[in-house]
Amino acid sequence: MKVVGVTQFGGPEALAVHEIQDVHAGSGSVRIAVQAFAVNPTDTGVRAGERDSSAQSAPYVPGMDAAGVIDEVGPDVEGWSVGDQVMAMALPLTGHGGAYVEHLVAPVGSFTRIPRDTSIEEASTVPMNGLTAIQMLELAGLERGQTLAVTGAAGLLGNYVVQLAKAAGITVIADTSEKDQALVHSLGADHVVPRGDGFAEAVRAIVPDGVDALADCAVQRDVVVPALRDGGVFIDVRGWKGNGAEGIRFTQVFVFDEYRSFEKLEHLRHAVEGGTIVPRVAEVLPASRATEAHERLEAGGTRGRFVLTW
Repeated sequence: MKVVGVTQFGGPEALAVHEIQDVHAGSGSVRIAVQAFAVNPTDTGVRAGERDSSAQSAPYVPGMDAAGVIDEVGPDVEGWSVGDQVMAMALPLTGHGGAYVEHLVAPVGSFTRIPRDTSIEEASTVPMNGLTAIQMLELAGLERGQTLAVTGAAGLLGNYVVQLAKAAGITVIADTSEKDQALVHSLGADHVVPRGDGFAEAVRAIVPDGVDALADCAVQRDVVVPALRDGGVFIDVRGWKGNGAEGIRFTQVFVFDEYRSFEKLEHLRHAVEGGTIVPRVAEVLPASRATEAHERLEAGGTRGRFVLTW
């Protein structure tokens, strides 16, 4: 089968299409004929060699989001059939394999049906980003009416965090650049403030004592910590342990823990079907243009996800 990956870690130019031995569904799993896979910021770290690759051999295949059609079902799997359209989360560099593949073996629990009236390409943007957003809100532990600040609200992860938080009755203060104001307002944020160095001050102008939690989707870190109240929760997406600010609880997202979170994937499916969250595709490109997708993603300013197809 074909995969997109690297034999030597490096920049976007290191990506290429490779042929490897095909895979098959075994006990407790199905095989998905992948039709679309999303390009996420975490994929660039896999490609560049920033993550532990000791459990894998070359080519190293990125990708955590895929959608396609089940074409093999393991002998002990019930409730799933050949022909079912599904969206799945993948775990690159773990022995399970990344999502930039023609065939993905997925254990039961790591996938669910694509949302009704949603394209394969749109569905491929939902699992990993959606599970990350759910985990962030769980770590925040907020009740209805409490306040959440969100950086990077115009990015896809930020989109999902804002939309899921609003659905839970949380008051949301989200950042934006001038060009993304219409997008961020459309997510339903209660307050929209300028992104950048003045973020914390702008948040404090709305909530003088500071917000209850902050989802730092844009990796602003030290700059935005002062937006939190004493006892507030800072949620980081890249493993940052915090700056030691007194009275702040620093916590980190680890979405790999959600690999078989079927109930949460089902929640995301229903959230898409009900319009609570809106998948956003920046552009669909053939898998052979993965280098271009990574280059454009790293250049910044992308709204939605680039999606690659076979």
